[in-house]
Amino acid sequence: MDHVTQNDTIQMQELLIRMERNNNIIQRLAQKLNSYTCEPNNSKCFEKLYDLRHSFKAFTSQQHRIMDMLRHKRRETKSLNKDIQQHLERFKQLEKDMAAYLLDTNQYF
Repeated sequence: MDHVTQNDTIQMQELLIRMERNNNIIQRLAQKLNSYTCEPNNSKCFEKLYDLRHSFKAFTSQQHRIMDMLRHKRRETKSLNKDIQQHLERFKQLEKDMAAYLLDTNQYF
């Protein structure tokens, strides 16, 4: 039983490290999004920019909520693990959306 608990703890720590790294990446992407080099050049890009900024804010608030739950251990591990997995999936989607926006604003051409 102790071995199972130790594996759960290690897995949870790995997820937390990934969350912290993802949060750092999101902060850098948000800074890039706010720079003049990523200014939208048409109405479609303005809409995407608005959606991305909203998504970044939602991602950050979700990150803080999960970290707060971890600090206070308000939920059981399985439920929290599911929340973390969903959060990591949101990160992947946000990265894809940011890449699509950069391509739409011709940042790489």
